[in-house]
Amino acid sequence: MSNPQGPIDPNETLRVSKIETFVLKNSWVFIKISTDAGITGWGEMLKDDAKACAAGALEVADYLVGKDPRPVVHHWQAIHRGAFYRGGPVKTAISSGIDMALWDIAGKCYGVPVYKLLGGPTRDRIRVYGEVSEKTGVNAMKTGPKSSRQPFKYVESPLFIDEIVERFKALREKHGPGVDIGIDFHGAVQPPTALKLVKALEPYDPWFYEEIVQALNVDVMAEIARKTHIPIATGERIFTKWGFREILEKRAATILQPDVCYAGGITELRLIAGQA
Repeated sequence: MSNPQGPIDPNETLRVSKIETFVLKNSWVFIKISTDAGITGWGEMLKDDAKACAAGALEVADYLVGKDPRPVVHHWQAIHRGAFYRGGPVKTAISSGIDMALWDIAGKCYGVPVYKLLGGPTRDRIRVYGEVSEKTGVNAMKTGPKSSRQPFKYVESPLFIDEIVERFKALREKHGPGVDIGIDFHGAVQPPTALKLVKALEPYDPWFYEEIVQALNVDVMAEIARKTHIPIATGERIFTKWGFREILEKRAATILQPDVCYAGGITELRLIAGQA
């Protein structure tokens, strides 16, 4: 019997023996794929519709159990193409979790982290945003368009716009020009209001605008992007390379934010990054 932690001989027979799913109290949902060699892989799926994702992943056992887990991209294609209804948030989340678990198994089989199987790193450092701190060196953050009430009008009033701008201005003055501050709209405002905010906030140099309108409203997002010099970001609610292709072709955003649990897993993220 092989060491459950791997690696194993590349020529050794390996088969998927079991698929399990776990929905936690906070609705996080995970998938565990086991093999007859004792090597297991873990993946994560979409938090929304967690029970649907968990149940759907178990149905893939009819295809995957008994097969070699290592040809990961082949399995992604087979699961996607084998479905009568393709794509969509739930099915793509299921594919995402399975894909991550299969890559996890592959890395353990060969005794290397997954990024080495994918050709190695393209950089050894990456910038993050979070809580601004001299101690940690974090000098970038993200906020929302803060106001005393939630937006509800198709075209919000100047009073609403001015309040958001004043609050962002105060945040900019607090941190100064040395801190980058992104603004996440969460797609919560209507397009005319979004355009008014985009222009009104420009003098205070936002780092980027995220989801200025609903993520699937790509044409409107592209129209707004053409009217501002501030970068537009989107992607956590877009799935597969085909969804991101439309965004790139229409120049609706310059910063892509795919979610590995939702966009199609590691296999699709590589392709999305290549498109970008």
